[in-house]
Amino acid sequence: MKASSVSFPVAVLMVIAGMIWGIIMAISHDHSAMPAHAHLNLLGWVSLFLFGVFYHLHPVIDRSRAALVQVAVWIVGTVILTFGVGLLHTGHDIGQPFAAGGSFIVLASMLQFGW
Repeated sequence: MKASSVSFPVAVLMVIAGMIWGIIMAISHDHSAMPAHAHLNLLGWVSLFLFGVFYHLHPVIDRSRAALVQVAVWIVGTVILTFGVGLLHTGHDIGQPFAAGGSFIVLASMLQFGW
């Protein structure tokens, strides 16, 4: 399995989730979770899609286990971070450890990508 073949469909799923979330916020007139919505779209759609483009343009790296692990870690971190930020911005302090943990997971994935 290639990293790009994971990145692209998951990025599309995340942007669909982000768009639906945005529509729900607009309908409800409650935009308190907007920072989480923005994190999901930026990390889940834009960044993940860009990883897919990079890996697709570098086929040897794309087929590596390291690239696949990097993408998987990014996806997990993005979900945890978004969940935590969403909780925090809707008044639930329990989201703090999720936001912090997800941030460090995403950072670790970016460091792996840079390596």
